[in-house]
Amino acid sequence: MGVAGTGGGTTGSCSTPPAASPLVGWAAVAGSGTTTTTGGGSASPQTVTSVSALTAAAAGDTPAVLYVKGVLAPGKIDVGSNKTIVGLCGAEIHGHLELNGASNIIIRNVKIVGYGVGDCSRDPDYDASVGCSSGNDAITVSHDAHHIWFDHCDISDGTDGNLDITRGADFVTISWTKFHYTPRTDPSGNDSTGASGHRFSNLIGSSDDVPGDVGHLNVTWHHDWWADNVMERMPRTRYGKIHLFNNLFTSTGNNYCTNAGHEASLLVESNVYVGVKNPLKPDSDGDMKATSNIFTNTSGTATASGTGFSPPYTYTPESASAIQAEVTAGAGPH
Repeated sequence: MGVAGTGGGTTGSCSTPPAASPLVGWAAVAGSGTTTTTGGGSASPQTVTSVSALTAAAAGDTPAVLYVKGVLAPGKIDVGSNKTIVGLCGAEIHGHLELNGASNIIIRNVKIVGYGVGDCSRDPDYDASVGCSSGNDAITVSHDAHHIWFDHCDISDGTDGNLDITRGADFVTISWTKFHYTPRTDPSGNDSTGASGHRFSNLIGSSDDVPGDVGHLNVTWHHDWWADNVMERMPRTRYGKIHLFNNLFTSTGNNYCTNAGHEASLLVESNVYVGVKNPLKPDSDGDMKATSNIFTNTSGTATASGTGFSPPYTYTPESASAIQAEVTAGAGPH
């Protein structure tokens, strides 16, 4: 299955969302008792316009298709299994989405803004003695959650991370999604990075010693865009088989981009890195195979000599030469 030409889509109205992209990657692979990712399936759509309404409708395991309309004020939302959450007409969800132990979830065409907009202390769980990492991600996928698909989202300003995948989560695809931060400082706490702030976008695997992560944390990233003010973790990885193809990295002023960490195996192909430092960062205990990528005005490490892995799904990467224009035009909600 190819994915060329699927980014722009048709802009949705205030009553009907645009169509999803084709599902490609780990979220389409059978495992953990699930054959693929269908979300709420054919359930009749419900329109929600508040955090309380979304929280109630997203709870439990009953299949549901939820259309989000308007800007939902900051709140914490637990998303249950068998849900499709779709934004209408420029919809935004502010605060934190938790996908904890849930499965078969689709989140698409919506802007998700974490608590950490410009100031980590806005987060209700912020601890000044620790720093930004004490707060919430914009989205956390954890505790054996599986078959999760994010498509055409805009995810920013998580207090800790933007979208973290940890604690045995598995079979995840992130497609046509933009990650970025508002500039901020974190002058206190153990993780303080001063003027750069704790703007660390995506973590896969929270530590090197979580036994439940072994054999899990399999994630596909394609046609995603790491944009303004992301410092690190695009993504930072452990354990899983992690596939990045046809992504764009333009986060100038960063520390590093794509990492292969503890026992992770990465296939990094046909991506574009523009004006960034250390595009590729394989650790000594991680494996990374990089092929057909484009590096423009980058500095630092841009090589990897690992073996990677063969993805167990059909996909056709486009030439990297087309990716910058296509992703800048197509990533994010429509």
